[in-house]
Amino acid sequence: MTVFDNAPAPLGEYYRILTAGIDAYADGEELLPILDAKLDFEGPIAGRLAGAARFLVGVRGFIANVKSISPIHLVADSGHAATLYDAELPGGTVRFSEFFVIQDGSIRELRIQYDPADYTAKGGR
Repeated sequence: MTVFDNAPAPLGEYYRILTAGIDAYADGEELLPILDAKLDFEGPIAGRLAGAARFLVGVRGFIANVKSISPIHLVADSGHAATLYDAELPGGTVRFSEFFVIQDGSIRELRIQYDPADYTAKGGR
């Protein structure tokens, strides 16, 4: 059991997909139903992106390289969530924090924080 086991439904599914591997990810078809079509995303490398389709392309690189995710903390209510976790990449561990807005059972907003230099140095793309 991890802290993600008590996450709102879309988040539990989101983290399951992130760790299922690139072969399971394929074109992101499984992730798409839990993302709002107008997803508002912001991250240190991609910057700000609008739309779930653009996010699906970017997250593919993470999924291709992540070996595991070790959840540390989750805070959630009915419409917001924040997570802290360590992601094991080919070159070592990188710490991530993610902040979500959840509306109508889907992820509407996602803000990710991590050290982009550390991420790329450890094999992230």
